[in-house]
Amino acid sequence: MPKASDIKKNAAIEYNGKVMIVRDIERSVPQGRAGGSLYRMRMYDVVTGGKVDETFKAEDMLNFADLTRRPAMFSYIDGEEYVFMDNEDYTPYNLNKSSIEEEALFINEDTQGLLVIIVDGVPVAVDLPSSVELVITETDPSIKGGSATARTKPAILSTGLTVQVPEHISTGDKIKINTEERKFMGRADK
Repeated sequence: MPKASDIKKNAAIEYNGKVMIVRDIERSVPQGRAGGSLYRMRMYDVVTGGKVDETFKAEDMLNFADLTRRPAMFSYIDGEEYVFMDNEDYTPYNLNKSSIEEEALFINEDTQGLLVIIVDGVPVAVDLPSSVELVITETDPSIKGGSATARTKPAILSTGLTVQVPEHISTGDKIKINTEERKFMGRADK
């Protein structure tokens, strides 16, 4: 059984007899409490989609829910659903657009290393790889010699995500982005 402090984003836990996916975690340390970190977790019920905000002490014990992670690739968008296909047995997994809104900003047909999280046979979330490669669709013109400065400019990527990039990067460049921090990591390998 993991402690609340060991729980990571997109973990599936059992809470009040329901299976919940942890979407967001905020850690806070209230004043005057010796070693008492609090973890505020935003969780979603995998069956109903209902949202629950709950605060746990660092040492609170939680139960992981029974879940499976399957390697998959993004296939297409069908109305309000993103459809992923299992890399091994080609099972289609449909996920509602609103449930993977944040992750969708990093996903296109070329994204490798995606994992679909399945609880009780139902796809509930997507786990992103640590980095993805996307193409810049719009940014200010590149500045010659811009690599010598640490200044950045906003760039809009093919998925709609906006990140800060160095001044020498231009529209059409394929770049690598850290999915956890939403930060530019460098040009993608050709």
